[in-house]
Amino acid sequence: MGDSTAATGTGTDSEPAPRAATLLLVRHGLTAVTGTSLAGWTPGIHLDERGRTQAADVARRLADVPLRAVITSPLERCAETAAVIAAANTAAVDVATDDRFGECRYGDWTGRPLAELAREPMWRVVQSHPSAARFPGGESLAETSQRAVAAVRDHNARLLAEDPAPVYAVCSHGDVIKAIVADALGLHLDQFQRIQADPCSLTVIRYTETRPFLVRLNDIGGSVADLVPDPSGASADAVVGGGAGGRP
Repeated sequence: MGDSTAATGTGTDSEPAPRAATLLLVRHGLTAVTGTSLAGWTPGIHLDERGRTQAADVARRLADVPLRAVITSPLERCAETAAVIAAANTAAVDVATDDRFGECRYGDWTGRPLAELAREPMWRVVQSHPSAARFPGGESLAETSQRAVAAVRDHNARLLAEDPAPVYAVCSHGDVIKAIVADALGLHLDQFQRIQADPCSLTVIRYTETRPFLVRLNDIGGSVADLVPDPSGASADAVVGGGAGGRP
């Protein structure tokens, strides 16, 4: 009788090695306006002291992960977070910029207080039917999702051409990260407000040849104090832009 392994084609010689790209999504750290106004593409918004501390913390957690690439939104708060992650990583990787990971273009909403925006009729559309939301003078959330997901697929393909199991980090924004997660889970964009991405949180998606797996979501490490609801902040509304998170 012949070799059963050869006959069935299940041996290591006939099976290609599995391939998967692991994406580490990191939201930028806190700024002076995070959670109070919609920064959008406003230039010159940098990490504050809290944000720099958060970036250092997540960089330490990822220091020994062999990153093949660190990619960032062009906005300063993301670029600064990404630079700290790259500098601490043992792989000594450079930071690349991809505009497709930039914040949603909120148009006329940019720079306005969130409390004021919550009184706008469009706010309810953003909450309940985000796939239909187009910001006045800006882009739609669907367009934001399409460009960010396309960027992920492009980087997956590029890195998989070099390595069968690359791990890479992307530093982006709350709504962008939520849109990428929704796509990975096969959710309609109208469900993406059910996802949370706090400042400097870590979300991990592994893209295999047949499907993505959500490995980790909104992981901020450390204390679990944010898991206890604050009755004074129990609104059912999702914060446009992502909010300031539950950490002090």
